[in-house]
Amino acid sequence: MAPSLVHLPNGQTITVSPVFGGLFFKSNNLSTHHSIFPPGWTVILHSEENAPEQPAPAEVETTASSPDQPASPSLPPQKRPQIYRFQKPTLRNDSLFMSSISNPSSSDFKPATSPTRQIAMMLWATLYWYFHQPEPDTRLYNSASATTSDLGKPRGEWRINIKREGIFKGRNLLQKLERMGLVISEDASVGCDPDERTAEGWSEMFISRRQFWQLDPRIFLFTLSPRHQSPYQSGSPYSNAASPLPSRPNSPSVENATSPKSDSQAEVISHGLWTPAPSPSGPFESGSHLPTYFPPPPLQYTFTDGIRHPIRPKPPRQGETFYTRYIPSLGQYLSLRVASLSSTSPAHNGVVSHHHHHHTTSMLPSSSSPSALSNRPASVISLPPSSVTPSTTAPINTDSTNSNASSQTPCDVELLHRWMNHPRVSAFWGESGPRSHQEAFLRANLSNRHSFPVIGCWDGKPFGYFELYWVKEDILGRYLGGEAGEHDKGVHVLVGEEEFRGPHRVKVWLSAVVHHFFTADYRTNAVWLEPRVDNEKLISYLQSIGFFKVKEIAFPHKQSAIMKITRDVWEKPEL
Repeated sequence: MAPSLVHLPNGQTITVSPVFGGLFFKSNNLSTHHSIFPPGWTVILHSEENAPEQPAPAEVETTASSPDQPASPSLPPQKRPQIYRFQKPTLRNDSLFMSSISNPSSSDFKPATSPTRQIAMMLWATLYWYFHQPEPDTRLYNSASATTSDLGKPRGEWRINIKREGIFKGRNLLQKLERMGLVISEDASVGCDPDERTAEGWSEMFISRRQFWQLDPRIFLFTLSPRHQSPYQSGSPYSNAASPLPSRPNSPSVENATSPKSDSQAEVISHGLWTPAPSPSGPFESGSHLPTYFPPPPLQYTFTDGIRHPIRPKPPRQGETFYTRYIPSLGQYLSLRVASLSSTSPAHNGVVSHHHHHHTTSMLPSSSSPSALSNRPASVISLPPSSVTPSTTAPINTDSTNSNASSQTPCDVELLHRWMNHPRVSAFWGESGPRSHQEAFLRANLSNRHSFPVIGCWDGKPFGYFELYWVKEDILGRYLGGEAGEHDKGVHVLVGEEEFRGPHRVKVWLSAVVHHFFTADYRTNAVWLEPRVDNEKLISYLQSIGFFKVKEIAFPHKQSAIMKITRDVWEKPEL
């Protein structure tokens, strides 16, 4: 297997290379990135041959050693499953465990304050690579389905087994990983062996693709604390705060710089694993080098227009990026940030991927002219097709930032003013008018208590406007009644930039919004959209990523097809 490159959500990259008996995961950003990974770790990954099925009870022969002894079943000899070197994923026969960790020098970094979280972070990154591999055949082949046609065979869930071997043999490690959601077992019993070191009940652990993609990465945030003498290059966040260049290890200046103030400075600029760098403090920033995820608080209720619903958590700040992910099929980073009233465009501090024009165009289906799209809310509106300006040819650089983009990008009010005044958009959203109108529109949405406005970006460049809302207290919730769950979410969308149109991109950002909803709050069990019934293109896109039509509702301004996707059937975001 050839080496591969893993693009983590914050722009860090990991090289995965085959080694004897397994794979070595090597961090490529140890000395240049704010989030410090261990230099590498080794994973043993193999595939097993399907174990032979046991005969049905009626087919088991019985034997008796004497007439006085009861007959006992005569079972065929057990075959040990054949183990093979991993080549490509199988549906349920892959197994892995972590065999070793290459920690950085103790003179550069302090020991891990939480070895368990460090291991959890590396396991998460390993699974992030694994579930980006080609999907295996999901059809189940067994004696019961032997005569069933291939199209009608039952479908299984893609999962990988986690072995209690190597580093995972730690005393309470698997128990902690199980509580974090990284492993699970179908055996929910306590077990009869009182020895706490027993493997009883912990030898058949696994994680499915569906479960993995619904985990919030903030649970696994972990960074190593640097020492003050760490010899980083100029401009590194961990170089000596008193000098642009790190001092010699035994220099008196280092001793003088070693102060509580230096400690606080090092802590402030230490960013979490999933935060774009060099980002200011955000939802994943952690000065303590510990996770920023906390479980939701106990529910408290309030009323909005006579509707009883939970008090909602505060949304992110204006301009704050709350979702980012590298899209391999497009070679670009998709991000979602809160819209801003600032007179300048919020700086995009995340990574961008400069890529060849042919890379993006060759992987996209050809765009067709947009059909009449549904009215607001929950609509997707694209501007009319025009010639797409080819991007400049540049080498791929996933570590670059786009902090200068804000000086070239209109502010959010200007973007909305341009998008909303296009005749096609105006016909459905009805928000055309002078710039002051769009500013008032955005101000009202930033003040809304059950939704907030969002700007979607490709490599930091805005492409559309979103409104993420709680369904229960929305107008849709009033029509759904008891069908709307207390934490169900919905979305309204406007795509304003022609260069970012196309069926594949629509499916990518639609599934990304669903991904955000399901990871941001584990109590959210459904996502709803209500496109107009004649918007067959959008309905088709929604169905292609798992939405289904529940019914139709007659709003005062349109007849809507009520589309829904539930957590239990959602598989993954589009890659």
